[in-house]
Amino acid sequence: MILSRLTRISLPKEEYLLLLGISISIFSSNYSFLIENILRNDTQQLYNWHDLVDVNRMKKIYSAVQKTIPQEHVEEIIELLREIINLRNRIVHSFRITSSTNEQILATKNPDTQQQYEINEEFLKAFIDFNNQLSDRLHDLRGF
Repeated sequence: MILSRLTRISLPKEEYLLLLGISISIFSSNYSFLIENILRNDTQQLYNWHDLVDVNRMKKIYSAVQKTIPQEHVEEIIELLREIINLRNRIVHSFRITSSTNEQILATKNPDTQQQYEINEEFLKAFIDFNNQLSDRLHDLRGF
């Protein structure tokens, strides 16, 4: 296994790592694409790229979507974005475990109930699917 040469720390299986990498990569791509759509539709020039990628960007992004994206798309985009951000936060703030199937994976907890659960392949595939849906909506806005 090539990956085992990079670290002495135990790693999840390669397919899991691939899904995890895809998840992070498409989130980053979608976030940039969302900013591009906001700036493209910002006829009043209320926002700039630096403001939207700043550390405290989430509240600003929701506001920017509401003010710049055509109203018939706002609710769907914000709903998808909130779900994606929630899932992304669970991935970013996760911890490593040995799963119930004896695999190295990530786990997280519900911030409201404190109940812990595994970030399994199905979770990552659902995250990827939500990102695909957002990407489709953003492409629709661009007229592709």
